[in-house]
Amino acid sequence: MGKDQTVLFHSTVFGPIHSRRLGTSLGINLLPDDGKVCTFDCVYCEAGYNAQGTGTTGLPTTERVRHDLDEKLRGMKERGETLDVITFSGNGEPTLHPQFEEVVDIVNTLRDRYFPSAKTSVLTNSTRIFDPKVAAALRLVDNNILKLDSAIEPTMRLIDNPVQKEFTVDRLVEALRQFEGQGIIQTMFLRGEHNGRRIDNTTDAEIEALIDAYRRIRPKEVMIYSLDRSTPEERLEKVERPELEAIAARIRAAGIAVQV
Repeated sequence: MGKDQTVLFHSTVFGPIHSRRLGTSLGINLLPDDGKVCTFDCVYCEAGYNAQGTGTTGLPTTERVRHDLDEKLRGMKERGETLDVITFSGNGEPTLHPQFEEVVDIVNTLRDRYFPSAKTSVLTNSTRIFDPKVAAALRLVDNNILKLDSAIEPTMRLIDNPVQKEFTVDRLVEALRQFEGQGIIQTMFLRGEHNGRRIDNTTDAEIEALIDAYRRIRPKEVMIYSLDRSTPEERLEKVERPELEAIAARIRAAGIAVQV
């Protein structure tokens, strides 16, 4: 059973908010500000299910991103505020923006002007890394954070519900190898039920499959986490920190850097 949860970000630039992993973060939403556009339909997405629709405002132009971010950063600088990171996230998959590569360049340029010590980050579900232009743009950010929630096909489909049926774990893991040493893999651990089917990517089989995938991908590091906000699927359970730490220990034992 799901609940009527809708988008959270109603502007192109939002925040800053505090991220436990990334610090003081300013968000960039390259999707509509009154709807959701995504190539996944995750059971845990804080922005809700895709069924809410894509809205009416469309994608922001590059000029709007430039104007809104310049105005925000200038104001923060004048007020003496600090900034650790600028993060592409928002109401869906940011790399779907047709000028994503150009927007990354705009954001990097403005960051250098106002807060040169801040990092740029992209939270992507990894579905668009098969596009060479998207892959090239992801190499231009400091934190290229790529989703891999399960290395077992049925579990991935149950949790992430990819819109593109040709998207598979095997294709994904192979494509993620292009970011060896630069990409950061992010995995959401959770348990629960969806459409009458049990979800659990914390089993020994799931963790071993993920570790094998991490070994093949050779990321800069792995980030693991669990539920922190309201989710559209109500029958989900958060994996508590002690269990996440135990999973992290298994990943580290395989020689892979991991952050909890």
